[in-house]
Amino acid sequence: MKHFDRYYTSDDGLRLYCRDYPGPTADAPVLVCLPGLTRNSKDFAALAEALSEHCRVLCPDMRGRGRSARDPDPSRYRPDRYCADMLTLLDLLGIPRVGLIGTSLGGLMAMTLAALRPALVGPVVLNDVGPELDPRGIDRIKAYLSQPQPPAAPEVVIARLARINADVFPDYGPDDWRALAMATCVIDGDLMTTDVDPAIAQNLVGGAELPNLWPLFGLLAGRPVLVVRGERSDVLSAAAVQRMAGRLPGMQTLEVPGRGHAPTLDEPQVREGLWAFLAQAWAG
Repeated sequence: MKHFDRYYTSDDGLRLYCRDYPGPTADAPVLVCLPGLTRNSKDFAALAEALSEHCRVLCPDMRGRGRSARDPDPSRYRPDRYCADMLTLLDLLGIPRVGLIGTSLGGLMAMTLAALRPALVGPVVLNDVGPELDPRGIDRIKAYLSQPQPPAAPEVVIARLARINADVFPDYGPDDWRALAMATCVIDGDLMTTDVDPAIAQNLVGGAELPNLWPLFGLLAGRPVLVVRGERSDVLSAAAVQRMAGRLPGMQTLEVPGRGHAPTLDEPQVREGLWAFLAQAWAG
């Protein structure tokens, strides 16, 4: 099923973008897929098309990514601002309740949205993220963001992506790396460059430590929650997932073999487990 391209204006005047995959009926449940720090709506293309047989799926580009405008004030590249943009979108569309899938940064946004607007948020899927983040992974992400990623010939950019993400996707071959590049980069003439404003790094690299996120996580109580973790993740440890389950009885978990930070959610076992979780949550 094809998606519609939706553009809308944030409350501070930026033109923002969202892919809208209509569901099978007008009253189908709505699912919002929130991407990671440097990623965009294309991350969820295959998943959204599959799930749109059962529900309406919205895949937004955060400000500074993909087809959303770059912010002239980099200080606004932060989770509370992204969440405000999502609330603006849902209010404009008149959507009273949604399920959320959040990868990495998107998962932190999901927890924040549930705190800001509890009645809005139904089932939540946290993809390789939680209230306790492994410093190894955070340091790796900061190091990557602090290094210039200049435009280059496509084969150079693809090789760079493969080198950076080799531990995340150890089973990837040349076709997989090319597909990843096409989803995360844009081509301008003979050059390829990442499809993100480099200024998003300013609030992260060398910034203050993350606040205590456990109280925010606790506010997910009372709704279905699924935590997906990559077996090789250096951001969400297995021990952290155990502690999360102890704080949130009834939380479901799914570990993805051979994946680091973060699973694509296109893995067959994830697709099956994800839909089973959502179907059960919406049936209830």
